[in-house]
Amino acid sequence: MSPAKYEAVTGEEEPPPGSSGSNESSTGTRLTPESLSDDDNDLEDLEAEEGLELKELGKDGQHIRHHRSPVNQATAGGDEEEDSDDEDDDGALQGRKSRRRDSAASFELYTPDEERKVRRKLDTRLVLFVALLYLLSFLDRSNIGNAKIAGLTDDLDLSDNQYDWLLTTFYITYILFEWMTLCFKIFPPHIYIACCVCAWGVLASLQSLATSWTYLLVLRAFLGIGEAAFVGIPFYLSFFFRREELALRVGLFIAAAPLATTFASSLAWAIVRFGDNTGIASWRLLFLVEGFPACVVAVWSWFWIPDSPSTARWLNARERKIATLRMRQESFVNTVSEKAGTQANVPRHKRKFRWTEVVKTLRDPKSYLTAGMFFCCNVAFSSMPVFLPTIVNSMGFSRLASQGLSAPPFLFAFVAVLLTAFVSDRFKSRSIPMMFHALLALSGYILAAVGGIMHAGPTLRYLAVFPICAGFFSAVTIVITWTVNNQASDEGKGTGMAVLNVIGQMGPLVGTRLYPDHDAPYYVTGMSVCAGAMLMVFILAFALRVVLMRENRKRRARWREVEGEALVGQSRTKEFMYLT
Repeated sequence: MSPAKYEAVTGEEEPPPGSSGSNESSTGTRLTPESLSDDDNDLEDLEAEEGLELKELGKDGQHIRHHRSPVNQATAGGDEEEDSDDEDDDGALQGRKSRRRDSAASFELYTPDEERKVRRKLDTRLVLFVALLYLLSFLDRSNIGNAKIAGLTDDLDLSDNQYDWLLTTFYITYILFEWMTLCFKIFPPHIYIACCVCAWGVLASLQSLATSWTYLLVLRAFLGIGEAAFVGIPFYLSFFFRREELALRVGLFIAAAPLATTFASSLAWAIVRFGDNTGIASWRLLFLVEGFPACVVAVWSWFWIPDSPSTARWLNARERKIATLRMRQESFVNTVSEKAGTQANVPRHKRKFRWTEVVKTLRDPKSYLTAGMFFCCNVAFSSMPVFLPTIVNSMGFSRLASQGLSAPPFLFAFVAVLLTAFVSDRFKSRSIPMMFHALLALSGYILAAVGGIMHAGPTLRYLAVFPICAGFFSAVTIVITWTVNNQASDEGKGTGMAVLNVIGQMGPLVGTRLYPDHDAPYYVTGMSVCAGAMLMVFILAFALRVVLMRENRKRRARWREVEGEALVGQSRTKEFMYLT
């Protein structure tokens, strides 16, 4: 059967009898079926081609339920004169055509301009705000590297092994509580996020009062729990953005990490420069100044963070409706096992939790390929931000200069992450950017390792840090987005993120021990191990690309087979396609 065609009918035309012309958009345009298809998938095809969404009107008598548009009336009239002998043959389809007319007539369009406005508000009010939260989170976990050369190890008389345990303990609890990603599906996000932010803000600030290694070790363990609860933010953003929009938003979120490290290094420089005049040790002041702001922002997040598009207080009623409707196609798989419409308007955290989707994700080998990539990325992601001030200091720069020189590579990485996320969304590709940045980081680590073996000067080894940081920060952005994109259900996305983090966050258990003081000043072993990790990222990304392309071919073949049968009364289910 040929697909349905639609034409724009301006509000100046007379509406069909029985309607008040209310199914017009704000620009006076409504959707009129020129011919009627036998299933609802044609509406979805139109939306995908034109970038338009359809909104169902209330039952107030303003929608058209049993009347054809002028175009259809004319078409129907011609059919009755010329094809009256076929009425009996068409009788079997009449019920379905009537349902199709009702479906088309009870919807109205919103304009692309309205959608862009809503998306821009989501970006500026929501994405930038959660990026701010992640900046505070990453600042509180990684500033211990700045505190080390600001006098922490001297004042507390810490050995090299004790310092490594401060880093490792954080990630042990961080891993053990990664399952809390699923809490975004269970609890109202605005309450859950606010509690997480408050928890790590208090714990980070209390580090400034540390008087012993044991005290600081316990605080770092609890800090890992508080921050582990926050890692599900990419899953949370999928409530508001479509699959092809998500990489840029996750990129904005993850880009807060290199920005936080840049800010931490710059702030550490200022604190070390002027902090001694305050009578408080520089490292204590560092923990306090960078930790306490999270406590203030936690109160703000309670009132600012929405639970769903329909509860965003900074959107007006029309914008909230559009924000909800534009995600309608994204959730078609979420409701495939539910009765039609039973949970369409129910907030996500109040819907029935489907454990079968959790088990399905746990049994999916693709979940472990992305987790393996994340593990390898985290070997670098967890080590370079906390050890770079020490590495730069070992190159011969002063303690003050080392704090300042640690900032530019992360600022460069910040720009690279945003550019990568934009390109990835624009071309709807995940594997190509992933492989490119794995090779970029690999080249930087090889350059640093070879420079160390040849005892090269500090300039070459310092410049090698730029592609390293740009590479692994961008790779982390892509692998997180890829994981969320390739799970159809909310439960699958949450479980996929949990698997990603439980396995992936074991990488820091390796990464935090790669740069011991006795390897200074070249750290050849650490650079070589990270080079091998980034090579594995490339291999795993290529393998996942092959697997997903093969699976997509199978799904397209099944779809064509079902479409080709075109049996009367047959219901076609839209296939979920993976992003490669």
